[in-house]
Amino acid sequence: MRHLLDTRTLAKDDAMLILDTAEDMAATQQREVKKLPTLRGKTVVNLFYEDSTRTRISFEAAAKRLSADVINFSAKGSSVSKGESLKDTAQTLQAIGADGVVIRHPASGAPERLARSGWIDAGVLNAGDGTHEHPTQALLDAFTMRRRLFGDSSRGRDLDGISVVIVGDLAHSRVARSNLWLLTALGANVTFVAPETLQPYGAREWPVTVRHDFDEAIEKDQPDVVMMLRIQSERMHAAYFPNEREYARNWGLGDARLGALPERTLVMHPGPMNRGLEISSAAADSHRSTVLEQVANGVSVRMAALYLLLSGERSSND
Repeated sequence: MRHLLDTRTLAKDDAMLILDTAEDMAATQQREVKKLPTLRGKTVVNLFYEDSTRTRISFEAAAKRLSADVINFSAKGSSVSKGESLKDTAQTLQAIGADGVVIRHPASGAPERLARSGWIDAGVLNAGDGTHEHPTQALLDAFTMRRRLFGDSSRGRDLDGISVVIVGDLAHSRVARSNLWLLTALGANVTFVAPETLQPYGAREWPVTVRHDFDEAIEKDQPDVVMMLRIQSERMHAAYFPNEREYARNWGLGDARLGALPERTLVMHPGPMNRGLEISSAAADSHRSTVLEQVANGVSVRMAALYLLLSGERSSND
């Protein structure tokens, strides 16, 4: 692979390669010495134009555990605030010899623009662009599902026949989009649940079941996984639902719905969580919850992605 920009165009074989490589990376993280010399001498730049906690720290930890040199760039306090363009920033990174760029940007398509423009020779990894995609989040979610559902036999397994219900602010969620394309490529059956105002535009043309009733989805889809998404109020400029109490009652994973789930059902959330709105504390802290596992697995998956992008292994279509 040369870049990792989305999951919609990510081949199943490449996705499986990343997931299986992440298994190897996870095994190394159980050792007393967690660092590997794999990317020694390489420079990875974390180019973040949006606020982030989990993703930025996860990528930094992943690069450092592969022995890469890491440069953290935040738009706040940089020349971006003075009007510097993405092109000029990219050329600056090229001049300092960046081998890989992890970019988060509020504009959908910015990572692809950076990768295809010729401004920089580095491998580009999308850490979330606008409402478009967040590929490593989907990969770590799939990795977490495989490990929880299949245990020690997860290596080499896809998600054929697994039922995944994704609930919440789908309209603004790059996580939902990336998960849809990746999970369907791996064979899972995906259902979107949200009020009509929070369904993505064009969703009925996608390979997904669209529902408005959370209880109906639990009854009819019998999910193996329920993934809750937060309300992204920072991207909302209109009233998408009457009030938070009504949202929690109709689309939140409260204690009653938690009890109605099949015993095998996993509860996932990409974070940050709004406890009491889209998910109750009982659900977030239950034995079904994979929230902290997702954070830990994120380091392994991002180590795998950086390794495959920067270590010289390339697929035939690069």
